[in-house]
Amino acid sequence: MDLEVAGKLALSLGLGLLVGLQREWAAPQVAGIRTFALFSLLGTVLAMLAEPLGAWLVAAGLVSITAMMIAGNVIRLVGRNEVPGLTTQAAALLMYLVGVALARGQTGLGIIVSGVVAVLLHAKQPLHQFVERIGARDIRAIFQLVLIALVILPVLPNRSWGPYAVLNPFEIWLMVVLIVGISLGGYIAYKFFGARAGTVLGGVLGGLISSTATTVSYSRRSRRAPETAGMAAFAIMIASTIVFGRVVFEVSLVAPHILVGVVPPLAVMTVLMGLIAYVLYATRGSDAATIPLDEDPSQLRAAIGFGLLYAAVLLAVAAVREHVGDRGLYVVAAVSGLTDVDAITLSTAQLINRGQLGLDAGWRMILIGALSNLVFKCGAVALLGDRRLLLRVGLGFAVALVAGLLLLALWP
Repeated sequence: MDLEVAGKLALSLGLGLLVGLQREWAAPQVAGIRTFALFSLLGTVLAMLAEPLGAWLVAAGLVSITAMMIAGNVIRLVGRNEVPGLTTQAAALLMYLVGVALARGQTGLGIIVSGVVAVLLHAKQPLHQFVERIGARDIRAIFQLVLIALVILPVLPNRSWGPYAVLNPFEIWLMVVLIVGISLGGYIAYKFFGARAGTVLGGVLGGLISSTATTVSYSRRSRRAPETAGMAAFAIMIASTIVFGRVVFEVSLVAPHILVGVVPPLAVMTVLMGLIAYVLYATRGSDAATIPLDEDPSQLRAAIGFGLLYAAVLLAVAAVREHVGDRGLYVVAAVSGLTDVDAITLSTAQLINRGQLGLDAGWRMILIGALSNLVFKCGAVALLGDRRLLLRVGLGFAVALVAGLLLLALWP
């Protein structure tokens, strides 16, 4: 027996023992550590023998294991008067197929599948608790994301339309899926962890959901309870800081090759706003209230609205660049960034990616949009919040705005 065959058998044995260990510990009634190791080894051996003897051996092995698992379940059902689950049986069949995959040279596939099987088996309680805790609203949000990502997106045409050839239905809706996915992830994380995560993580998750919504929520709360102004100011600042990290993440997904030119000035702003947030944290007081979750971020109306805004920004940028020049683009960035930084970020990254916009003008547009958003949120605090909150947030945002303007003027 050569070393390659021995290596495949050893790996098959090890992966079978790994999954079998979990089953032996959690549910040893039907199959345990030795059984799973034998199943994976059986798959490997039969797949090796299939080359000279025929592929029917692999199919026969699969049928045999299925029959054994059914027989084991029938015995449990008759002897204990209980309905057995299918988890162990499904895992056994998968591990048999992992053994087959290893014999066929699909080592990476076998290792990944075995790891996923082991983790899923061991995560039974957390997964069940997760399902028990989500409500009808959360289920609707998840399946709305499935609808826009797996049903609508694949059928859209992937080619440019309209004036200036910048409107690609597939790319526009892909940006919608990206933003809804980020927001929904933050929403679910905050739903399950935010109430006990404290102010810091609450602000971070608020920034992932929507820094503007976080600002409005905390501003209203400070008007009703002025003593919370310190904590509210910190939460608003940390959520606004996360916006810059979110911008970098979005660019890395859409146009990763431009990160070197975009990240440095945005990193400077992130660090500065983080320092401002730290100062506000040190003086925030003891209130630790949480952010109200007013809206489901995956609503189709909001998704369509973002898609229309994104398309409008693409058209505006292309038109202004064509007829006015790069300087006019900054006005577009300032206006579009008032209520939504994501639209100007993603549209700018796409235009740079296509070679329709320069890198220098691009990062400046993104930064102007982010600074414009700070101005909008400061206005929301002024209209909705307590005066003490406005003083804290206004000073913090003023420092950030001055720093941002200096970057725009002095950055090479």
